Amino acid sequence: MSETGEAPREGAYYFQLLRSAWPGAWRAPLGIFLLVVAGLLVLPFVVLAPFALSYAVSGHDVSTSVTHLVDLEHPTPAGLAYLNLVLAGMIPTTWLLVRFLHGLRPRWLASIRPRIRWRYLGACVGVAFLALLATVLVGLVLPKQAQADQIGSTLNHFTSTTRDFALVVLFLTPLQAAGEEYAFRGYLLQAFGGLFRNQRLAIPISILGSSLLFALAHGAQDPPIFFDRFAFGAVAGTLVVVTGGLEAGIAMHVLNNFLAFGAALAFGDMGSSLNPTGGTWWSLPTTLTQSLVYLGLAWWVARAMGLTNRTDPAVLAAPQRRV
Repeated sequence: MSETGEAPREGAYYFQLLRSAWPGAWRAPLGIFLLVVAGLLVLPFVVLAPFALSYAVSGHDVSTSVTHLVDLEHPTPAGLAYLNLVLAGMIPTTWLLVRFLHGLRPRWLASIRPRIRWRYLGACVGVAFLALLATVLVGLVLPKQAQADQIGSTLNHFTSTTRDFALVVLFLTPLQAAGEEYAFRGYLLQAFGGLFRNQRLAIPISILGSSLLFALAHGAQDPPIFFDRFAFGAVAGTLVVVTGGLEAGIAMHVLNNFLAFGAALAFGDMGSSLNPTGGTWWSLPTTLTQSLVYLGLAWWVARAMGLTNRTDPAVLAAPQRRV
């Protein structure tokens, strides 16, 4: 790792931005460890506190209410809101790590601009719908084994619980998806990539390392489901490398979750959506079609808009060396 803390003369790639920060090969492994601890231990309890307080103030049994809240096998709207807020909390967590552990401003997690490139994000939303259309066309020619077991064919009744779930999905799912992107395709991809000066090593390790942790973070799952999530992470990570920012991954992630939760509310149940089982390898052609079509289109749009995947050397000022 560079001991100068200076940006490369020709500009830095997104996946190696942390090499332009405070020197010290120990920072990236420590940051990965701290992010895992925050996601598993710190954020769940921090977010739980206001829920527990509201139960106590309203006179509910706190222990019983909290047990129901965190039961993702039988989720409630409040439980889904709790989960989404925990994942959304990864955004400020990654900001703190980048600022105080590495010495870069948090905005460098968004893109090499450094900020969210809103025009490109909006374009990626449209591209995601086109990729979804390709998925539908492929799904029409696949056998019935490709259909998800947890999605039925009968429309569910619309109840107050359905309404509450829909409101949680509408307002909190974008934050949840963005939180996962900032954690896995943002900080973790930069942390893995920053370990290596050689770009031929940094690119595959940053993508594969962050994708593996992304798939593992979803808990116990059938091999086809695990591979599907790993492949999603790899495609999203590739888009970060070739476009220089998180916008494409955020757009795809938000749309996928909207569709998954929407289908669960309309035809299935939220518990099956959060805890899918009985995965089949027949489902991979449809999901891979969506991911690969989206990869090609989002990359093409980025090039058509003149986006670069490297920083302007005049923009990335070298951080001051920590004393």
